[in-house]
Amino acid sequence: MSTPDDIPDQNLGATASEVRMATFRLARRLRAQRAIDTMSDGQFAVLAALKVHGLHTLSELADRERVTAPSMNRTVTRLEESGYLTRTTDAADRRKVNIALTRAGLAVVEETVRRRDAWLEGALAELTGTERETLARAAAIMRAMADR
Repeated sequence: MSTPDDIPDQNLGATASEVRMATFRLARRLRAQRAIDTMSDGQFAVLAALKVHGLHTLSELADRERVTAPSMNRTVTRLEESGYLTRTTDAADRRKVNIALTRAGLAVVEETVRRRDAWLEGALAELTGTERETLARAAAIMRAMADR
């Protein structure tokens, strides 16, 4: 395996481009594995955020997903109309509206995650042990890069 010192600086641009393209292609393949084909990636991201982080206000969701409040309101309204989340007035602060997953919304998230994990597990099963170890190390490096 090469180390950063093995890659000359002049190749960093090409390496960056290759990593970007491979990451996006893999992400696209994983996103295709979903419980509901008609649900957008943005809609699923809202459901997943609610599962992982719990109740949110509209503005908190908009900030988390880096979209405008009006755009998030449209997404939340569609998900609410489909029965995947609810809006409830906060008991302590009646001006605040909390958004939460419903059982149906949780089921969508869990089934989508199951499908994505199953697809990726199948793809990993086709690799050699060394290739899987390399990807595991790369995943840790990519996670650290994303956390910067």
